[in-house]
Amino acid sequence: MLKKELRSSLLKKRQSMSEKEWREKSDRLCHHLQNLSLFQKSQTVLAYFSFRQEVDLSLLFINNRENPTVSIKNWGFPRCVKKSLFWHIWQPGNSLQKGYYGILEPESNAPLLHSSEVDLILIPAVACDINGYRLGYGSGFYDRMLSSEEWASKPTIGIVFEFAYLQQLPIDPWDRPLTAVCTENGVISVIS
Repeated sequence: MLKKELRSSLLKKRQSMSEKEWREKSDRLCHHLQNLSLFQKSQTVLAYFSFRQEVDLSLLFINNRENPTVSIKNWGFPRCVKKSLFWHIWQPGNSLQKGYYGILEPESNAPLLHSSEVDLILIPAVACDINGYRLGYGSGFYDRMLSSEEWASKPTIGIVFEFAYLQQLPIDPWDRPLTAVCTENGVISVIS
């Protein structure tokens, strides 16, 4: 199956989930991340705001401030500018705006994060496979970023629901495997 058809099929399946199922699976996935040593050790984590029923990671941000047993994290969120992602520091309570694609993002005057400050990247996906390859939305934002030397060595975790964790995805020469994949059933390490 071609990427375009696979993407369309998986997005329909994801958007057909009930609110309750989506919330429960998102929360279970967040609990797996919170128990992951790599996540616990990371001080600065890049994440995303859920869009079109992507896995919702907001439980991580809420627990970050309300749960004293969880170490405080610095969060980075993307702002899309033309064909690039710019990462800004964000904490719960900071203001947000809708970006070009209708996705919530930090305001343009929020402090920038540089790759040298980042310990872990949580990457949204339409699907991931057992080899760590990711199917995105087709715009190439993350592909371009992860292909650059400054980001290539950062640990990456693809975030998908279990039904979108597949045996094999069609890949292109520019696709880069992720370090791990996380679903509501757990974290699967791809590259050690």
